[in-house]
Amino acid sequence: MLDGISFQLPHGETKALFGVAGSGKSTLLKLAMGLMRPDSGRIYVLGEEITHMPEQELFELRRRVGIVFQESALFDSLKVSENVGFRLTEEKTPAAEIETRVREVLRFVELERTYDMYPSELSGGMRRRVAIARAIITKPEVLLYDSPTGGLDPVTSNTIVELIMKQRDVYKTSALMVTHRLQDAFTMATHQFDKATNQMVILPKGKQCDVPMSFLILRDAKVIFDGDAHQLAASRDDYIREYIS
Repeated sequence: MLDGISFQLPHGETKALFGVAGSGKSTLLKLAMGLMRPDSGRIYVLGEEITHMPEQELFELRRRVGIVFQESALFDSLKVSENVGFRLTEEKTPAAEIETRVREVLRFVELERTYDMYPSELSGGMRRRVAIARAIITKPEVLLYDSPTGGLDPVTSNTIVELIMKQRDVYKTSALMVTHRLQDAFTMATHQFDKATNQMVILPKGKQCDVPMSFLILRDAKVIFDGDAHQLAASRDDYIREYIS
């Protein structure tokens, strides 16, 4: 059970959400999507209160939100192109436009060659990149990531983090990212995507990313920290210092 949770995700900011298992991270994402209802308090998403919003109105609001699940949640019976364009198909978007947009986002995640492949033919990291393509194809106003690097090896995890940073810096979409890997968020706080070279560059010491990056830490279902990387590094709280060490 969450206890007195209160925080904001400003427009265009990326917030990394941490906490040990059972601290309430995934529950927060479910609440943000309206998949769970709080016993008390209020939840606002994109300026609209969703606490008691009817399911049909929630369905419309979710069109403006993209989510990437830890297990990718792809339809095994559909090709990659059909998975990525699924929501556009549901919305009766013309076939020619769907193909153009699917190829565009697959190119963005550097997987255009998988257009006619099935999920079973992809590695775990490729499936995760396809899931990101599916989440961003509708150009959402908010992105929710549920442990996007969970279960992946370090090299593949870095690839996913770089892709998330690329999305952040190119489109500047507001994002809430649940993660178990502090190094992922610290990499995001200390690096930036360079459009000219199409790669990540490390920021000069003391310089922050152009797109705001913050950290939220939960403990025993409560928020114990909400701030940027410099504030986190300077924290004197014993639990936080042990956690980030």
